[in-house]
Amino acid sequence: MAILNILNENRNLFELRKKSRPVEKINRRITTLLDDMRETVKHAEGIGLAAPQVGVLRQVVIIEIEDGDLIEMINPEIIYKDGEQIEIEGCLSSPGKYAETIRPATVKVAYTDRNGDRKEREGTELLARAFCHEIDHLNGVLCFDNAQRILSKEELDEMRKDEQESE
Repeated sequence: MAILNILNENRNLFELRKKSRPVEKINRRITTLLDDMRETVKHAEGIGLAAPQVGVLRQVVIIEIEDGDLIEMINPEIIYKDGEQIEIEGCLSSPGKYAETIRPATVKVAYTDRNGDRKEREGTELLARAFCHEIDHLNGVLCFDNAQRILSKEELDEMRKDEQESE
């Protein structure tokens, strides 16, 4: 397995804006990509990664909110969404930049796993946001495109400090 280079919005915006193509056949190249993406997101201390973020224009996403619950999605699509949540998001392709976004509170996705099996998975809160965020990447959309507002790291740190003091 390898740690892949994550494209940075400041240097690679054109590449990050490209739409990904569906995976036609799950082969060794795709399974190796999934393995490498898993290593890359762990190394970057993220929770999700889409193939376009590592320069591969294929519809491949990984998400791991909780240790040991790795979700590998090939050709994912959102099939259901409900409610609304407003939260702060960051992106591995935009280090130090954060956005307040509106996302569905609940999302159900359909996808193919690495074994070629068709699956569905429902997520709420952080997982719902992660599904939307990573699937947006497959369509060349960054979380800042639909942001309510952009926050600086300093502003985010201040918000976190205020939250900790109020607990």
